[in-house]
Amino acid sequence: MLDGALPRFVNLPSTPTNHAKGSQIPRMSSSSLLDQSALSDLADRLVSAARRAGADAADAVAVRSMSLHVGVREGAVDQSERSESDDVGLRVFVGRRTAVVSTNDIAGDVAPLAKRAVAMAKVAPEDKFAGLADPAMLATTFPDLDLLDPELPPVAVLEERALRTEAAGLAVKGVTKSEGAAAQASIGGMVLATSGGFRGAYLVSRYGVSMSAIAGEGTAMETDYDYSSALHSADLEAPEKVGRTAGERAVARLNPRKVATTKVPIIYDKRVASSLVGHLASAVNGASVARKTSFLKDKRGERLFRAGINIIDDPLRKRGQRSRPFDGEGVAGKRLALIEDGVLMSWLLDSATARELSLATTGHASRGVSSAPSPGASNLYLEAGTMSPEELMADIGEGFFVTGLIGMGVNQVTGDYSRGASGFWIEKGKPTYPVSEVTIAGNLIDMFASLTPASDLEFKHAVDAPTVRVEGLTVAGR
Repeated sequence: MLDGALPRFVNLPSTPTNHAKGSQIPRMSSSSLLDQSALSDLADRLVSAARRAGADAADAVAVRSMSLHVGVREGAVDQSERSESDDVGLRVFVGRRTAVVSTNDIAGDVAPLAKRAVAMAKVAPEDKFAGLADPAMLATTFPDLDLLDPELPPVAVLEERALRTEAAGLAVKGVTKSEGAAAQASIGGMVLATSGGFRGAYLVSRYGVSMSAIAGEGTAMETDYDYSSALHSADLEAPEKVGRTAGERAVARLNPRKVATTKVPIIYDKRVASSLVGHLASAVNGASVARKTSFLKDKRGERLFRAGINIIDDPLRKRGQRSRPFDGEGVAGKRLALIEDGVLMSWLLDSATARELSLATTGHASRGVSSAPSPGASNLYLEAGTMSPEELMADIGEGFFVTGLIGMGVNQVTGDYSRGASGFWIEKGKPTYPVSEVTIAGNLIDMFASLTPASDLEFKHAVDAPTVRVEGLTVAGR
């Protein structure tokens, strides 16, 4: 999806350049990947061909990517992959009828593709909310968000990172096996052109290291993981830290106990607390609200959280995982408070859902080459509170510190919440012994109302949250 993070953005010429029939965008090296002139030309030609074929309006997305992945297990490389792709998508409008076509055949004459798209649109059902974004909301300037580290490392460097990550995990006392470690690097680019005159392009790089470690023997084995992901290679955590953390987490899970079913305060470790923010994002997605399938569909303007709590979507954060100066329709990016001082202030909207709800787009259109835009978050986070995680659990006589979640047991229509969980039992304000194979259950409305964030927020992922405390959930055990 083109919902994230990309650019060194450039303005592209609004007049298509000539492109000889049968010519081919060259195959990729990391240097040719940075030159998006051929992609911009392709997008322009597609939009022009659509108009000639009878479309009232059109937009085109052209995407290029290159990625490297190396996986190791037990000290040896067991996977080494390189992938590269060129893809293009064309969306056309004939009145209020629309169609989307896509292809990875980017050479030569684009007229047949445009004609097929227009023919499809003419027989499609009418959608009174379909259309390009309001021209007044389109981006006209593109801030430098520092999202491109242009040099893909050699495969040998990725091998070394993966091997160092695994070695550090295996060195942890109690770790008996590795499920594997990996290192990745990629660069991708996208061009968006519309018949309304918008032209924009971006590039993004991504780097990562990860490991999954196994501790114990036989039926008493436990596994856990860690990873680091960044847009610049220099921002990655050290491979040794990632591997060591994976190993330590696996060892800490050994010899878990069962607990009796009870209702206690829950502390969500920050690596899983972000899932609660994700559930909110799903519930405030304009598509769900318009379909009336969200448990928050009637809650805009109402208090959901305690006073002082803010949940922000910020597509303009430098080096953010999903930063973008404009969205998938060309609408300018801006910081948006979904929750402000505990109150639900906004939905996540693209142009179509905004029209359906009689609102204006919030600039949150996400899209791929083969689909129409739909709403989606960018860099979403719950602001930090004032207490440390230790202070947050200090007064808990008995409770559950959740470090892992299983399953997708959330009903977005009712807000009912039920997920498998693992972690550590809290006694007298401190985590004590590991716990697994339990379920935590409640309702998201009640959970949001009692949520308290800690002070340990870090910006590492597309959705971030500090450690949080939630009151009175049911822990279903033995």
